[in-house]
Parts: sequence; C-alpha cells; structure tokens
Amino acid sequence: MAEPQLISTPFTAASTADDVLHGHDLTGVRAVVTGASSGIGAETARALTAAGAEVTLAVRNTVAGGTVAEALARSTGRPRPRVAALDLADRAAVARFVGAWRGPLHLLINNAGVVTGGLERTREGWELQFATNHLGHFALATGLHAALARGASDRAGARIVSVSSTAHMRSGVDFDDLHFRHRDYDPQIAYARSKTANSLFAVEATRRWAPDGIVANAVNPGGVATGLQRNFTPAQRQSLDAAEAAGVFTYKTVQQGAATSIVAAVHPAFAHSGGHYLDDAQEAYTVPDDADLAQHPHGVKRWALDPALAQRLWTVSTELLRTPTT
Repeated sequence: MAEPQLISTPFTAASTADDVLHGHDLTGVRAVVTGASSGIGAETARALTAAGAEVTLAVRNTVAGGTVAEALARSTGRPRPRVAALDLADRAAVARFVGAWRGPLHLLINNAGVVTGGLERTREGWELQFATNHLGHFALATGLHAALARGASDRAGARIVSVSSTAHMRSGVDFDDLHFRHRDYDPQIAYARSKTANSLFAVEATRRWAPDGIVANAVNPGGVATGLQRNFTPAQRQSLDAAEAAGVFTYKTVQQGAATSIVAAVHPAFAHSGGHYLDDAQEAYTVPDDADLAQHPHGVKRWALDPALAQRLWTVSTELLRTPTT
C-alpha cells in the first residue's frame, strides 16, 4: 500500500513567522499562546497580534507576560494582548484559566515547555516534564474544548498547535513507568517522552474532535536558543553540541523557530487536516522507531503518530487528571 502524500507548503527552514502570515488578516481570531513570556512563544504571539488576532498570553510569570504584552502593542501598533496566569504543572491553576475563559476560541498554541536538569515532581508525585509539557496542556485543551468547538462553528474550524521536538525521537511513552518510579532518571529521556506525548495528543485530539471542526497538529520548531535550555546539565549541553556538530540541526532564529507553529495555525492545508507532525514548515516523513536520529533529523518516529498509542495516552491522561489532588 502506497504511503499517503505528505502535505507541503511553500515555506522552508529559513522562513519566518511573518513570511507565513503575509497576506493573512486574522481580525476576529481569538488565540491563546502558552509560554508566551519569552522565546518562541513570545514571537508566535507577536506575529499573530501583528496579523490582527486577539491574543492571550498564558504564562506563569504575569509580570514578564505584561512586559511582553506592552512590547507587542508598541511594535505592532495593535491592541495590547491579554495576559492570564497559567501554571501547567498546577491542576488548580489550569482549572482557573479554563473557568475564566469566556466566548469562542479559534487557536490554541500549546507552546510552553520545561526542561529539568534532575528529577522534579509535582505535588501529585508526577514527573515534572511529563506533567507540564503533556498533562498540563492536555487538561487545558480538554477544558477549552467547548470554546474551541464554538470557535470552529463561527469561523469554519478551530486549530490546536502542539509544540513537539526532534527530541521525541529519543523515546516513546513508557506506559509502565510514566513518572520514573522504577528506572533511573534521565532528564533527556523524560523530555523526549513528553515531546512524543505532545505529538500523540494531536493524533487523538483530531480523531475525537474533527467532527466538532477542531483539528490538532504537532510541530517541531527546530533548534532555537531560548530559556528552555537554562536548566540543562553539562551532559545535556554536550549532547546538544554533538547533535549540532553531526548536522542533526542548525540553530534557527526565534523568528524562524515560530514559523512552523504559524504554518499549522493558519495555512489552508491544515485547516481541516490534523494528526500530522510538521518540521521546517512541511509535514515530516515517518521513520521506523529504531531509526537513527542523526540520519533522519527531519523525520517523525512511528511511535509519535501511532493511533493506538494515542488513544491509550488519552485514556491514561484522563484517568490521571481524575485522581484527587493532595
């Protein structure tokens, strides 16, 4: 059986968010961008604001978020984006954000992420990277489902962008030990699991919600020097340097890093088509789970798009979020 044709766009690794948005008028579009107080999130929010979208910066640090919002208003000449508190590792904080949302939502950009240098846990005992990068965004998206469905009905579709990473190629999701209770902790493997989970979320969210007009796609922004690396251990930095030297990636500007998120958010090819993994503004080719990362830096492993694994992760995530808080 022939492989389905991959979705392509006119954009490349060198394209910027503004390149992708050229000619787009997003007036009336309501967007939430998590982790928008710095880096790729702030640039994604800037580009959307400049195109006319009504953007909410969902951030842990609202002071930093406020500074970004003021800067975006000045640089774009558009209304100041809204700033709302959101700590993805805190279920109560996610619930407060969801409870405070009013009206439709057209774009949910799940951009925020955390990297730890060692084992950290939430109050529930969950491993922090998985809890923040996946479970927090899962709770946010499912909580905002009704708002997204309403947005889809008044603008012929709503989209979720789930920011993954090349790191997903290091590990699938270990359903037998999600929170490193049995094996030695490796922060790189923990991050990889969470990034695979981000992709699997897009697969299952699309399967469940496409009838509501909602699609989700995962994106790899590529290598961008941001605050995400501030907690890297020497071993993690050495691994990153080695990957760059091997040609696994070339550092992009933050403007280029945001471009693939914007492609998933606005390009017509992804308006009603979800469950894809995008790299350098194109749908990525699929590689076997044992493929060498150095040989396939722009691919996506099968474990990150597997429908059965995506359904299982959704079920497990739902069950975890039902457990009582302590």
